[in-house]
Amino acid sequence: MSSSAADVRQHVTKALQERADEIADRWVQLQLDRAALRGGVDERELREEADSLVAALLAGLGTSLPVEQVVASHAELNRAVSDLSLRRARAGATPTATSLAVLALKEALLEAVQESTEDTGELFSAALLINELLDAAGALSFATYVEGREEIIRRQSRQLLEVSTPVVRLWHRILAVPLIGTLDTARTQVVMENLLQAIGEHEAQVAIIDITGVPTVDTAVAQHLMQTVSAVRLMGADCVISGIRPTIAQTIAQLGIDLSNILTRATLADALSDAMKITGDAGPDAHALAPR
Repeated sequence: MSSSAADVRQHVTKALQERADEIADRWVQLQLDRAALRGGVDERELREEADSLVAALLAGLGTSLPVEQVVASHAELNRAVSDLSLRRARAGATPTATSLAVLALKEALLEAVQESTEDTGELFSAALLINELLDAAGALSFATYVEGREEIIRRQSRQLLEVSTPVVRLWHRILAVPLIGTLDTARTQVVMENLLQAIGEHEAQVAIIDITGVPTVDTAVAQHLMQTVSAVRLMGADCVISGIRPTIAQTIAQLGIDLSNILTRATLADALSDAMKITGDAGPDAHALAPR
């Protein structure tokens, strides 16, 4: 780093040291004045973000890291930008608004630098440094926001899958999973995990997978079903597939899918009847006397 570059960095660092509160206040005000930049965050949270990010910028510039590496490599600064972005992602702000809010700090910081010098050359160099530093912060906030929103969406999708694939205890040692809609890889995984956990918790002997609400069965769906059946058997339980309607039976036959080693029934009632035979449970009286 040349002497002049070091001087410029020192100048910006000094402005952050001496005018930290002013810079934070100005940044908050800029966001309040430009409502689109707030992203659903209230003034108190804006102030907390400002104090945290300004302090982290000061700490990052105080290291020997090159300016272009400060945001990516300084842990405190990286965390401050990432936390801000994730907080705004949870609040429903857009990634553009989030990165623009970070970039608005340029204006507040440059105003503070202008208060301490009238040298246009020095101001220009300081502006370049501030741009480089906060452009990196804006890019990080955008990337973090996108990753954070994707994680939120994945978590919400999984929660919806779990709600849409409940494991029901039909009888003593008999569980059922009523499936409605398309059975894809992600849903199969959730069904399998929930069913295996329930088998262990209830010491179930039979699991019924009811596909009455599954509109079509193709090769992929059949493979998913067979994977689930195999996992259930590894847990020491039997598996029955119910809801094999005439159209589905015809489709399975036409596709050449072999379900001969899996017990299948047309209705859930038929499947429950067979499951009770497997468990040796004859009816309500036997259920009432069965050990829990």
